Amino acid sequence: MHRSCARNSRTNQPLCPRQTAIMKLLSLTSARRGNNFTIDGRGAVGAGGGGGGGRGTSVRGMAERSVLVTGGSGGLGGAVVTAFVEAGWRVVVPERKARPGSEPAAAGLVRVVADLGEPTGAAQAVEVAAGEPGAPLRAVVNLVGGYASGGLVHETPVEEFERMLTVNLRPTYLVTQGALPHLVASGGGAVVCVSARAAVSPFRGAAGYSTAKAAVLAFANAVAVEYRSQHVRCNTVLPSVIDTPANRAAQPDADHSRWVTPEEIAPVIRFLASADSAPTSGATVPVYGRA
Repeated sequence: MHRSCARNSRTNQPLCPRQTAIMKLLSLTSARRGNNFTIDGRGAVGAGGGGGGGRGTSVRGMAERSVLVTGGSGGLGGAVVTAFVEAGWRVVVPERKARPGSEPAAAGLVRVVADLGEPTGAAQAVEVAAGEPGAPLRAVVNLVGGYASGGLVHETPVEEFERMLTVNLRPTYLVTQGALPHLVASGGGAVVCVSARAAVSPFRGAAGYSTAKAAVLAFANAVAVEYRSQHVRCNTVLPSVIDTPANRAAQPDADHSRWVTPEEIAPVIRFLASADSAPTSGATVPVYGRA
C-alpha cells in the first residue's frame, strides 16, 4: 500500500521520512564543518583564533532560505534581523567582534565575526551565508554604514571625505560582489541597499556622507541593470532620520515623533528581499516618516 507523506507547513510540499532524515543530515553536516570553533554566549559558532573574519552556524529549524544582513547589530539592524527571523529565514549577521551576552540566541540566527571592510572578511561572511545547502542564500541586505558631520567642502580634509566612502560604500560593494555568484547559482534573489535621503537631498556640512550615500544608490542601480537577466534584483531604501537612541542623543531638541522608526523600515526591507516584490528592481524607495 502506498504510504502518504507529511507536508511542509509553509510550502505544502510532500515531506517523507527519508526526506526529513536527509534534511537533518545536511543540517548536522553544515554545523560540523571545519574545526577549532568557539561558541559565544548566544549559541552562535565562530572560527577560533580571532583575526579578520570567521565562519559560523547555529541550530535552526527548517528554514528554506538564507539572508545576509550587514549592520545587523546597529540601530536599524535589530529590527531588520527580527523581521526576517520571524518570517522564517535563516539570518546571518556579521560582526567585527564577538559580543557575548549582548542578546539571546534565536533559532535561525547566525552570528559570524568578520571585517566587512576587507575582501577576506566579506568573503568569509558570504561563505557562511551560502554554506547551508538546505537554505540557499536568496537575499543580501546592506545596512552597514556610518555618519560624520563636518564643515563645508573647502573646510573638510580629503581624508574625512574618503572615510565616508570607505565606511558606507566599501562594505556594500565587497559583500554584494561576493554574494552575487551565489544568488545567481540559487536561481536568483534580491539585494537591498540602504542609502539615505541625503543622497538625493543633501544638507550642509555633510558632503562626504551625501556623496557616499549617493554612491550606494548608484551602485545598487548598476547591480539591478547588470544582473536583471540572471533574476537578481537590487533595490534601495532611503530613510530620513531614523529614530534610534544614538540619533536622539545627537539631536535632543528635535521632534522625534516625526522620525521614521526601525520597526517601520524593517517590513519594507523584508518585502523588497522577498518573492512578493519579484517584479521590482532598480527602485528607490523613500521611507521618510514625517521628517
